[in-house]
Amino acid sequence: MQSAFNTNKEIKSQQKPYAMRKFIFITASLILSAFYCSAERYVPTQADVDRFFKTKTYVVLQNNPMSEYNMKVKEAVEKFWTITPFEFINNTQFEEMRKDPEKSFLVVIQVKFPKDKIEASYNFLSVLLGAAVKRITDMPEICGIPISYANVDEFSWAYKSKALVTFLQNHIQLMKTNSELLTANMFNYYNKNRGDVHTKELWVVEKDLAKEARSLATLQSNYKFTIKVVKSEDIEKAIEERNTNVVFLHKVGPEGTRMQARCYKMIIGIGENKLYYWDYHTIKNKEDDGLMIKDLKKLNK
Repeated sequence: MQSAFNTNKEIKSQQKPYAMRKFIFITASLILSAFYCSAERYVPTQADVDRFFKTKTYVVLQNNPMSEYNMKVKEAVEKFWTITPFEFINNTQFEEMRKDPEKSFLVVIQVKFPKDKIEASYNFLSVLLGAAVKRITDMPEICGIPISYANVDEFSWAYKSKALVTFLQNHIQLMKTNSELLTANMFNYYNKNRGDVHTKELWVVEKDLAKEARSLATLQSNYKFTIKVVKSEDIEKAIEERNTNVVFLHKVGPEGTRMQARCYKMIIGIGENKLYYWDYHTIKNKEDDGLMIKDLKKLNK
């Protein structure tokens, strides 16, 4: 199959300027001083998963009424969340309720990996079980997915919220019957059970490609299947329409912020809401912030 693009000669920048309302995205973890250590990440048990399905899930919204994340996650949960009853709460209510073992929470928390040479902070969208523990870091985590660096504007990723929420829901459903997912490295399962990504169209936003992969010639010579460089609005529309012919790149990187450490790269299927690819690399310079040539070669296999 020949590669397909929606541009001609050179990929033009399609990144919108940050919204006028730009603000630092304040997560629940900043308020609660919640950080995870990579060596201490909680590994869920089958009993945890079984207990989750008996809870009511409380979706924690940000205190800022202008938060785009609030709007997107509310739409996502109201439209797609079916595995437990749910209710929306704020950060203050989360702190008051989080010790109740009959409750679960969908919440953005901050994660650090102290063993990394550069100790950056990342936002994770996580599902936690209530527990009578002092620290949020000790709450049982069913699963979580990285969504951004701590200080990256939410405009950069909030448009993918519906796909991220539905992926977490599907992942938890799979955990119910597949013990292989009860591990600290849960995403490795998807690399081993990738499915045929080559039958899908791979959609990427130009800013999510590493500099070395931003020319049409480079993409054509390193990816043998259909790839399209699109706008974020195109991906959001495909997610809304549940276009099963599309997979898209979800990249988590510093995007010009001061801290440069990990760059996460995930290929997510729309409709079936599964991962087709999961990896990360350590950024050596700002040109490495994105999907790299080596990733394209891996995806060819």
